[in-house]
Amino acid sequence: MKKLLVKGGRVIDPANNLDEHLDLLIAGGKIAQVGKQLEDKEAQIIDVQRLIVAPGFIDMHCHLREPGREDEETIESGCRAAAAGGFTSVACMPNTDPPNDSQSVTEFILKQAAEKGIVNVFPIGAATKGLLGEELAEIGELKETGIVAVSDDGHPIYNSNLMRKALEYAGMFDLPVIDHCEDKELSAHGVMNEGYYSTLLGLPGIPAAAEEIMVARNIILTALIKGHLHIAHLSTKGSVELLRWAKAQGLRVTAEVTPHHFTLTDKEVCSYDTNTKMNPPLRSAEDVKAILQGIKDGTIDAIATDHAPHRKDEKDVEYADAPFGIVGLETAVPLALDRLVNKRVISPSRMIAMFTVNPATILKLERGTLSPGAAADVTILNLSEVVKIDVTSFQSKSRNSPFHGWELIGRAVLTIVGGKVVWPAKSLT
Repeated sequence: MKKLLVKGGRVIDPANNLDEHLDLLIAGGKIAQVGKQLEDKEAQIIDVQRLIVAPGFIDMHCHLREPGREDEETIESGCRAAAAGGFTSVACMPNTDPPNDSQSVTEFILKQAAEKGIVNVFPIGAATKGLLGEELAEIGELKETGIVAVSDDGHPIYNSNLMRKALEYAGMFDLPVIDHCEDKELSAHGVMNEGYYSTLLGLPGIPAAAEEIMVARNIILTALIKGHLHIAHLSTKGSVELLRWAKAQGLRVTAEVTPHHFTLTDKEVCSYDTNTKMNPPLRSAEDVKAILQGIKDGTIDAIATDHAPHRKDEKDVEYADAPFGIVGLETAVPLALDRLVNKRVISPSRMIAMFTVNPATILKLERGTLSPGAAADVTILNLSEVVKIDVTSFQSKSRNSPFHGWELIGRAVLTIVGGKVVWPAKSLT
């Protein structure tokens, strides 16, 4: 494998509290050395002056659809989309067809990733058999096969006693339980946030309380069990406040937020664009403000895409009939740079931590750092490049994004996985 010498960049590695202009030598798929004015005659030089060199970005929540819905996405196309977006690792949710509730499905995902993927793929296993919320999956066997967490994502673990058992049993294997927090009795038939705009548009609403009730329940169960609860795609002011309280009590509770939930509000639904339909739904301006504060003060741990591909014909229907979800692997980093860093909500280092060391810590991945000896997964960022989002150029098989045509400032320009450049930007080739 060819050596790489990444020269002249601003190296930001939050895992090591590093923010300095340094060179990075990569050899044998590992970080060999980080230092000033490094030289190696055998190495290919990559000039990254005026750019940021960061640990490889990790998306801890995406949907690759394979097996079962290869018409929407495959592991191969999803990995290309991830690399194009600056991600070196993705953790894929288990709501495939069949669900990832068995060793055979986990093995299939890992095999496909090894043969066709250009980024690291870490499967998340089902918490319950068939994602039905009735009986725990064989979590121990799934862990042995290679899962990094358990979740019934797309569905809450509705039965409180079963959620307690999931936290207990997953805790025996030091796995987080990632829960989609939704009281489906409250959210039933809802298609957008319940509030002013749902009333104006005459669309059935999903109240913030539907999320917050389940967040509160899960926090209480975590206090009882001492397990590790991770809250997926947090979206409301009340959820942020509950998370902040849980952390103040010293509970092992972490959470992620998506770029669409810190960028858009429910006002966007006035367009009736079905690409504004996701679950949890776009919330109010007050909720977005609270989420931004939670990002700023460290309450929220990670940024995740919740990349949810759908075919055009699936979304080209009446708003109420369209499936929930948007793609996000190729827009997440530009949105985070534009909306969080350029608007001075948080520093570049804090944003990078939310994409690297924090998700790596939550999922216990040996990733998210540029320490010598670590896997040479590297994301290189240009904070000043203007990006116009064009869904027709996406590597994903699906195009369901509300951000088509948006102009943003900042993007990932180079993606290195295991010491190999997997997605070069035109400016650097």
